[in-house]
Amino acid sequence: MGLSRIAASVEDVINRRSVVYLKNRGWRPRTIGLIGYGSVQSLHVLGRVIMADPETAEDPDALEEVAPVGPINVAAEAQRGWRSFFTAQVGFLPVTVHANGQSIQSMTDRGGYIDVMVRDHGLEPGWHEVTIEAKAAEPVRARVLVVDPSVRAGIVSDIDDTIMVTMLPRALIAAWNTFVRHTSTRKPVPGMAELYKDLLAKHPNAPIFYLSTGAWNTVPTLRRFMHQHGYPEGPMLMTDWGPTPTGFFRSGIEHKRTQLRNLLITFPEINWLLVGDDGQHDPMIYDELAREHPRHVAAIAIRQLSPAEQVLAHGTPEAIEEPPALRNATAEHGVPTVQGRDGHALATVLPEVVAERDEALVALGD
Repeated sequence: MGLSRIAASVEDVINRRSVVYLKNRGWRPRTIGLIGYGSVQSLHVLGRVIMADPETAEDPDALEEVAPVGPINVAAEAQRGWRSFFTAQVGFLPVTVHANGQSIQSMTDRGGYIDVMVRDHGLEPGWHEVTIEAKAAEPVRARVLVVDPSVRAGIVSDIDDTIMVTMLPRALIAAWNTFVRHTSTRKPVPGMAELYKDLLAKHPNAPIFYLSTGAWNTVPTLRRFMHQHGYPEGPMLMTDWGPTPTGFFRSGIEHKRTQLRNLLITFPEINWLLVGDDGQHDPMIYDELAREHPRHVAAIAIRQLSPAEQVLAHGTPEAIEEPPALRNATAEHGVPTVQGRDGHALATVLPEVVAERDEALVALGD
């Protein structure tokens, strides 16, 4: 048995014993509803089940932010962050999803996560609520976005260093997002929220997805940040930390590749604007997708990190990975790539580039 498989088995044993221990102390499963998404044909309902003290508040994913007043509140917030990261997830628990009269039975995965596919749900395009009912837990409502089939444009955005300035070594970002919960301590990338709002104003029904290699545990903190700084609401596609049977850590690159391809499968008529940064692998991941599916990518927008941010991201002052000059989606298929230091710089060229690309794709379709 490989070391990663042993580590995964040890994690499972520790988690099972933690669940039993907490159950004996009076804790019960609690379901956290995450934002789901889908088309008029199928719907992904997302959530997670963890052990929770029944005496605590029922809504750990609320958007309200407690204002820091003195060291006592800071310590309380740090404790909340610690607890949200080191959770006892309830794996393989029976779950029923109720959506528009349908009831789909499933169960959580080994990490306590719920991803239930509801087919032929009959929901109209727009925002809706469904109910997730896990065994021994109170039913909760979860929001879902049904994308209109007439929509032809959408945005996929990275989070760290793309919409939020981290200025931390990449290995510490997830811990920072979880432990340091005050949204005032994190800064938005200038102009990015306004850029997204302007682009979506021209395509009012277009969805925006936030794709990150960060852990699901950080979602409440990130939602507070986005809410405070005016980022458009959209489903968040995160990942889970910890060992798997094939590795000590899940591959962030493969996570992004998989989620991007899932979006192309779910929404085959949408042309995507892919937004990321050059601090890690976004340029290569996006270019790879655009080369494979050029008619589904309207443009690629890359935020250029400063030399100091590059050093924190990977240790050198220059971007570590960029597509080859003569073998990329722009050279081979005409998929435009624009770069800029922030949202203001990208806004000077991106809307026009996207409009031209949309016209070109329409012409190709004709």
